Parts: sequence; structure tokens; C-alpha cells
Amino acid sequence: MGDSSRVTSAPARKVLLVEDHPLMRALVERSLQDDGFLVESVPSSRRAIREFDAIDPDVLVTDIDLGDRPNGVELATLLRAQAPYLGVVFLTNYTSIDAFESRVKAPEHAAFVHKGAIEDVRQLREAIDSALDDSTEALNLTASDNGDPVARLTATQLSVLQQIAEGWNNSEIAAQRGVTLRSAERLITRTFEVLGVNNDDKRNARVLATRLYIRSHGVPEPPVPRRARS
Repeated sequence: MGDSSRVTSAPARKVLLVEDHPLMRALVERSLQDDGFLVESVPSSRRAIREFDAIDPDVLVTDIDLGDRPNGVELATLLRAQAPYLGVVFLTNYTSIDAFESRVKAPEHAAFVHKGAIEDVRQLREAIDSALDDSTEALNLTASDNGDPVARLTATQLSVLQQIAEGWNNSEIAAQRGVTLRSAERLITRTFEVLGVNNDDKRNARVLATRLYIRSHGVPEPPVPRRARS
């Protein structure tokens, strides 16, 4: 048997899809899944906010008019403040971006897809790729100012990093967080990506991440003995 604590490969990019119209939501979700994305879809911004940390997406794809507040732009602004790395793609009926931005101030580095082009998976894929590239570039620029990669982490990612520094393996982290092993690996991989560490023949991501945690927060308390862990 292999070491279950090792992240073997980077999982597919995860999309948080927010769309209040069921048919449109189903169409976009299916298109994204067929294109290899992992998709978590919700019908409202309030639910997106409530479940954001658990989903931990790479990119937000949201309708602008969600029928309630916060609207898509407000949602994206709020979530981007929590997670600077988050890519943002707006689904819109506006015929041009200039017409949209003349009325609403969108977050920086957001991409736009007209709803009439949803069936063209390539346009949606290109918009997501663009949003991810731009948000990563923006995050790197922000991080270079403070010099502490741990400061880039969301509250969820910081909690995961603390568990890693305390010596928990992936299965134990999953059990403690009440998520599947794959979800835990997803959280760990995203945390490593934001920290800028990765496994290779000469580097161990867990060791590097632990060093960064100790440098920023000090040596963590010893983990609870295994027999006492629930």
C-alpha cells in the first residue's frame, strides 16, 4: 500500500457556479463537466457565501442578475476579498463589456461570457483560463509586497496548513474536517499552490509548508495522540 498522506497529482480545476435559473444552471454545469472541470453549482449568492470555504473553488462563474442580493458582482467582490486567487467569470446578457462597465464596477481581472454563447464550450473555457491566469498574476503581485506567502491563505487554507504543521496526514485531516479524502487532498493541493511549494525529487511540499507556517506562526502544539483522535 502507498502512503495515503501524499498528494499524488493536482486535481481538476474546481468551479463554483452560481445561477438562479435551473435550466441555464444545468446547461452550464454540463458544459463545464464535459470540459473536465469539477463543478459545484448553487442557485443563490447566499448559498455560495455559506458554502464557499467548503467548496474552495479555483474560479467563480456567476450570473450577474441572481434575482436577489447580493447580485453576481457583489458576490464576486466579497469572495475575491476572502480569496485573492479566485478567478471570476460573469455570465451576462449585455452585448458589450463597455455597456456593462458603464453601469457596474466589476472586480479586476474578471472575464465575461455572453449567455448566448454558452453552448460554445471553447468560449467558456477561454474565459475561465483567462480569469485564472489574471487572478494568479494579480495574487503574485500582491504577495510580492508583503513577503509572507502564508498571508495569502484563506482562513480555511491556514487551518489546513496548521494541521499539516501539526503532523496530520491527509486521511486524518479529512476525518477532522468532515470531508472526503479527495476533498482534503484538494484543499491541501490548493494550499500548496498558494504557498508556492510543490513536491519533486528534491523537495517535500509538506516540509516546506511546515517551515513557512513555523516562520509565520511559530511551532504548533504537538498533535493529539492517535488513540485520542476522533
